[in-house]
Amino acid sequence: MVFGVGSLQHSIICRAKAMGLYTVGIDPLPDAACRDDVDAYEVVGGQDFEKTMEVATKYGVSAIVTAATDKPLVMMARVAQEMQLPFYSVDTARWSTDKYSMKSRFNDAGIPCAKGKLMTSLNDVDGLNFPVVVKPRDNSGSRGVMVCRDQNQLAWAFNEALAFTKMDSVLVEEFIEGQEYSIEALHQGGKNWVVQFTEKTTTPYPYNVEMGHFQPATLPEMVKDEIRIIIDKISAALHFENCASHTELKINSRGIFVIETSPRSGGDMISSHLVPLSTGINMEELLLRMAVGETISVPQATEGMVSCIRYLQLPEGVVSDISPLVREVGDWPGVADFCFDLGIGDKVPQIHSSLDRYGHLMLHGKDRNEVETMAARYLKAINGFITITT
Repeated sequence: MVFGVGSLQHSIICRAKAMGLYTVGIDPLPDAACRDDVDAYEVVGGQDFEKTMEVATKYGVSAIVTAATDKPLVMMARVAQEMQLPFYSVDTARWSTDKYSMKSRFNDAGIPCAKGKLMTSLNDVDGLNFPVVVKPRDNSGSRGVMVCRDQNQLAWAFNEALAFTKMDSVLVEEFIEGQEYSIEALHQGGKNWVVQFTEKTTTPYPYNVEMGHFQPATLPEMVKDEIRIIIDKISAALHFENCASHTELKINSRGIFVIETSPRSGGDMISSHLVPLSTGINMEELLLRMAVGETISVPQATEGMVSCIRYLQLPEGVVSDISPLVREVGDWPGVADFCFDLGIGDKVPQIHSSLDRYGHLMLHGKDRNEVETMAARYLKAINGFITITT
């Protein structure tokens, strides 16, 4: 059973079917983007445990999975517990979907992370120095996350974060300078495999939305070894089992700081597309094998491969013309995937969260310099194909 049948789950649905698995998709939306890709589709509310169990029983579900989303993790853990399916505990799901609980587990385990506290009013920032980061405790994709450099920005950010949470408080934490990375890993039977290191590009503050990912990240082996130890500690602290994980961190002159983690595959096509292109390892297939109860063995990564994704950034305005040449981009050398979601007459949105992004270019090759040069050249050409009226 696949929890969520949106575009984020498309790749893992296709992988499951390629492996000969019968797929049952559940989603709150009657017109979910990938409803026609699953073998059976049921509309189920995200908090409806009884209906979820009813569907699972109806189809004799023997494995559960999702991809690139945190929303169904607690429900999945409850179903797994009830049906005795391979998965992690309900406690793990709850710790992982509440950023404050997660930070408490980090602190108890000695995992380096930003200082933070709960914020129920503007007075709760006492003890932290500006700049600070305000974020919902239970959301992802940069939704409601803002960096604040003074009290006026804090007031706006506090209300913005509350609009993106079901809780009555938000998390405020010290701002950590440094380059951002994510770590893609797998966990089973007490073993932890770091599959890939991802280097991130983000928008300027205050929103800090991810606009690009490159694999493998350029990091010294000594730093990679330190990160592997941190991933071991995270797995032990949050009891990761039979899952992938996506851990975000920053590195600066003071060291490595974990921002947050989740026991699921990375979004932005990091785990589903970039990892196979840069390592030859299909994380989704390994995740599915764990879900059906198999003991996995993670192969050695193939050397000399790189991959990246860059999200389009157009000037603000209205799309007034799109050259037919856009349709040829997917066939250009090195292009693994291309998407542009706006049409003539559409407004180019300001990018305040991942939901505001409107297109991407994915590339692969054997050399970082080659791929980055290709990305710059191709993005310039693509921007020239799209006319924006300001």
